[in-house]
Amino acid sequence: MSKKKGLSFEEKRVRMMEIFFETKDVFQLKDIEKIAPKEKGITSMSVKEILQSLVDDGMVDTDRIGTSNYFWAFPSKALHARRRKLEELESQLAESSQKKEALQKSIEKSKIGREDTAERAALIEELRALREKKEQLRAEIDKYRECDPDVVEEMRQTNKVAKDAANRWTDNIFSIKSWAKRKFGFEESRIDKSFGIPEDFDYID
Repeated sequence: MSKKKGLSFEEKRVRMMEIFFETKDVFQLKDIEKIAPKEKGITSMSVKEILQSLVDDGMVDTDRIGTSNYFWAFPSKALHARRRKLEELESQLAESSQKKEALQKSIEKSKIGREDTAERAALIEELRALREKKEQLRAEIDKYRECDPDVVEEMRQTNKVAKDAANRWTDNIFSIKSWAKRKFGFEESRIDKSFGIPEDFDYID
């Protein structure tokens, strides 16, 4: 009987994002370390690394409240991130296509009344490299285009839930501030300054 193949790094990232999108909740690391192995087949030892990679890529948000770090991700932000990446790739593709056309014209011009030269050989090599780059960019663009419809649909269905989750988290912050004021006698302005809470922090309308 063959041994079951483990999840790849990218597969673990996708499953980690599913935890946030399916629950629309905010978690501490210890919560994800319990959920990920049981529900998504991600080993507990790799949870922290996978989560940090998603934070580094801007796909998961994090903030520190007191001594604890909290993590969350909403589909709407994931959609915007994909759109920005798609626009960036399309821009690179357009630039590569323009350069390719310019090189092709230069090559055609160099053929007229001339023998092969080192410059022409260099241009051909650069053209070959640009073609490979163009195909890589096109493949990556296609990958993001395939993801967009699902994300858009998810955003439509869960927009209200995401908003409620954000407001619930806002309510938690207000509760923590109220507790800190009662427990330690801190002034509200001091709490806001210590934890980087803006003056206009409030619920989402």
